[in-house]
This record gives sequence, C-alpha cells and structure tokens, in this order.
Amino acid sequence: MKLRTGDPWMSAKDYAKTLCGLSLNLIVKDVDESVRFAKSVLQAHAIYTDPDFAVMQVHQTQWMLHADHCYDQHPMAKLLSANGNRGCGIEIRLHGLDPDEAESRAAEFGYTVLSEAQDKRHGVRETYLTDRDGYVWVPDIAI
Repeated sequence: MKLRTGDPWMSAKDYAKTLCGLSLNLIVKDVDESVRFAKSVLQAHAIYTDPDFAVMQVHQTQWMLHADHCYDQHPMAKLLSANGNRGCGIEIRLHGLDPDEAESRAAEFGYTVLSEAQDKRHGVRETYLTDRDGYVWVPDIAI
C-alpha cells in the first residue's frame, strides 16, 4: 500500500524511459532512513523522495529506493521477510567517493564500518560500510 499523497515529480512511465544500462533498485524497510544514510555518509543528492520511493545520485550514478510496503504483492516479498540483511553477497561500489571521508561519516552517524579504508593491490583505496538494511557500500578511489 503506497503512502505517498499527491503526484510524484514525474510519472513512473516517464521515469522508466530515462533509465539505461544497469539500474539498482534497493528494497528498504524505511525510505527516510535509507535517504539519511545516502546523504550523510555517501554525500548523495536526493533527486526525489517520498515515503514509498526515492532516487539518489552520487556523481553520475543513480539508484532507486523502494519501501517494503510497495512490494507487499510482489514475488520478492517472500524473500524480503525471510532475510533480515538484504545486501549480503553484493557490493555496491561508488567509484570516486573518498573512502576515508565516507568511513568517518559512517562512524559519526552510527553506521557499521565492516572494513576500514585500505589501499588494495588492484589499485584502489576502499572501505566497506553497511546501511541499516545490510546493504554493503564500497566507496573507492584510484591510487
């Protein structure tokens, strides 16, 4: 059941026409909390947000957040209720986002730092952070 009142910034049909390449759609318990993580830790910009849906952006990378209740009739609803952490097994990488700064912000706002920022042999400095839904975010920069 949708909680938004009024019209979104554009219709779903029009927004779908703007998408290309790979798209991330994260199903979250609380859109506001997920937006808070994205803004405070990842320094993301909210293109649009309401209680059901949000579009976030860092650099040229966009992703969508959909609230659980929007998926109550979706086949994935069974999977969401069976698993508390949704992000296990996937890394969401944000290239060009300073890992040391993101790690500092994550600690400041009480989010989990899975792995402190480190220089890796494959030529990047990265950190692993989790949001409240268990999605794993990996800000990295080339070294």
